[in-house]
Amino acid sequence: MNNEVKAPPNTIPSIVRNIGPGLILAGSIVGSGELIATTKTGAEAHFDFLWLIILGCIVKVFAQIELGRYVITHNKTSLSALNSLPGPRLKLATKGGKIEANWILLFWSVMLLTILAQQGGIAGGVGQAMAITFPLSEEGSQRNQLVTEKVSLTLQLSEAEKSGNLNQANLVRQKLESFPDLPESKDDIFWAIILATLTIALLLNGKFSFIEKFCIFLVSSFTLITIINLIALQTHDAWAVRTEDLIAGLSFSFPSVSAEKNPIITALATFGIIGVGASELLVYPYWCMEKGYARFTGSREPGDQWLVRAKGWLRVMRWDAWGAMFVYTFCTIAFYLLGASVLGRTGLVPAGSEMIQTLSSMYAPVFGEWARSIFLLGAIAVLFSTFFVALAGQGRMAIDALMVSGIIQKNEKNRSMCLKITAALFPILSVSCYAFFPKPVVLILISGTMQALMLPLIGFAVLYFRYRESDARLGHSVIWDFFLWLSFLSFLAIGCYQAYAQILS
Repeated sequence: MNNEVKAPPNTIPSIVRNIGPGLILAGSIVGSGELIATTKTGAEAHFDFLWLIILGCIVKVFAQIELGRYVITHNKTSLSALNSLPGPRLKLATKGGKIEANWILLFWSVMLLTILAQQGGIAGGVGQAMAITFPLSEEGSQRNQLVTEKVSLTLQLSEAEKSGNLNQANLVRQKLESFPDLPESKDDIFWAIILATLTIALLLNGKFSFIEKFCIFLVSSFTLITIINLIALQTHDAWAVRTEDLIAGLSFSFPSVSAEKNPIITALATFGIIGVGASELLVYPYWCMEKGYARFTGSREPGDQWLVRAKGWLRVMRWDAWGAMFVYTFCTIAFYLLGASVLGRTGLVPAGSEMIQTLSSMYAPVFGEWARSIFLLGAIAVLFSTFFVALAGQGRMAIDALMVSGIIQKNEKNRSMCLKITAALFPILSVSCYAFFPKPVVLILISGTMQALMLPLIGFAVLYFRYRESDARLGHSVIWDFFLWLSFLSFLAIGCYQAYAQILS
């Protein structure tokens, strides 16, 4: 009998005390998926894709729980489970043994590179926010002032047009047309490097409990401010979300597409990373294992004792997953509505080195002059949380991939050493991506595209585990299977459209 087995909690308060992995996921989701990708989708598609945003948050949780069920039941990591699936395999003989990886593991390896680039975009977002708050050069100060004026003029133009004040609108439009070029500044890159240094220090010393508490604090603080902002926005006629906007957003409609703008591509890339993206689907079981769910359940046995423990800890995991889903879905809807109501109506689209300044305009109608300060503090908090948590999770997965494929020997000593290496290497690689390609939104959406392509593979894996590897004693309902298949079909549709779009482009 495993000495670490533990009876599962059987009351709601005790279950709540044992959740945590899902909240860590929320910490890694809100930054890139919600704050940046979702608001950009709202800016481009207006309210039309509200239904797709909600679907993207809810439909993935079924695959998340089923994958978690398999990992806890069999005490396997996500990548070890994926590498056991049938299909083409890469096999290489070496002096120390053999390297073997199947097609899904190889695709994940490519996706990992885009995730590191995505985190570069996140680091760039923090760098921009810090450069605005604490500019390091005269050029940086001048650039901040000019970008702020430009965004403010754009908001004034939109308000003047909506109020029918044509003289004011023409005056503001003339100012925008004669607006000076922005000076070059590297302040954001310098701050991103400082961020990477701090992240390395935290990753080298951070334990699971610290990561858990750190994320909960940062994400909950900014989410509360965002929800207050959205509610207060309803008192402003020009920016309020109207009933007809919500009806249009939930009517399964599609926005118009032009040569300059294709919100469908943006939305589908966003679908790959909002809620539980492909990356989070795979990293979630690792946090469940570190929390102890699989360890407390113990090795699978034919007796009733194991079955009682398994059902109990799987129940905790379901509470954790559904609770997190409620949190990030609520956050995602709030950010999307903000993007559609403010950015969509003004024509502002977050991009390049002006991304953070543009996003801060969502808070200007309510908070006025305080908007930028409030947004900057919140953006720094959630983006840093995302950067830290995502690299912590990807470091664990990268090491597991090396062990699963046989590149390095699987033992605790190697794992501990490699965790330190990835803790230093991954932040450096991510920031380097931003330094050489300072377009954070593009970096994030590239990763979103790869994750959207990965979703059908995860959906296939989940169905395989359900019908070929699941323990029948744990039970599956017809309704649950229906939603598993719905999850897979939505993944397949998104992945196929993304592949089609990439071929055409």
